[in-house]
Amino acid sequence: MNIASLREVVSAEEWQLRVDLAAAYRLVAHYGWSDLVFTHISARIPGPEHAFLINPYGLMFDEITASSLVKVDQDCNKLIDAPFPVNPAGFVIHSCIHQGRDDAGCVLHTHSRAGVAVSAQKAGVLPISQQSTFVLASLAYHDYEGVALRDDEKPRLQRDLGDKNFLVLRNHGLLTVGRTIPDAFLSMYTFENTCRIQIDAQAGGELVYVDPRILTGMEKVMKTVTAGQGANIAWPALLRKLDKLDPSYRT
Repeated sequence: MNIASLREVVSAEEWQLRVDLAAAYRLVAHYGWSDLVFTHISARIPGPEHAFLINPYGLMFDEITASSLVKVDQDCNKLIDAPFPVNPAGFVIHSCIHQGRDDAGCVLHTHSRAGVAVSAQKAGVLPISQQSTFVLASLAYHDYEGVALRDDEKPRLQRDLGDKNFLVLRNHGLLTVGRTIPDAFLSMYTFENTCRIQIDAQAGGELVYVDPRILTGMEKVMKTVTAGQGANIAWPALLRKLDKLDPSYRT
């Protein structure tokens, strides 16, 4: 697919966001969390306009490039001409979170098999793995209201998410919020594995639960295990992986 490069059109800061966001889409496809052309990852562009980048609706995640990402405002108006539409359901979910959370630099949403399975369980995420301890330390739930097409759902989404960084969309899927794109991606990697482990464990014998006292102070634990770098401890290696597989996300 021949898409004109925007590298010389946008600022250096926006271009880097575009490259990182395109990388996140490719990684979601690589790890098997995508749902054809559905679901979304969005990244806010710094500035008072609350503009953000989102996927061109109709492209598979492994086709997305830095230049193909669509730049929209809070009313879903395209700020740079693009031949692709924006999924209305994706816009409702992502725009309201970017609007309600100043720290939401990136919002990542999936419909993975394990994520939807756990979202349909009454007990939700169970404290049965090391991965789950990071999720449970900042987890919220939002009840299913049908495909997210109505603006009146936005305040309930904002309320239910609150200041948490992990959100189970009941009967729907998973969502993570990050200050940066690497933050949101690493959180989803942990979230997805939490759900996969839970579904696998439930197929076996009686479950062993983590002592609830371990769930306190997980932010400090995360800083320690990532050598103070947070998601940046893994992001450069993930980009190297992509560059070996297919560096076209950078175009």
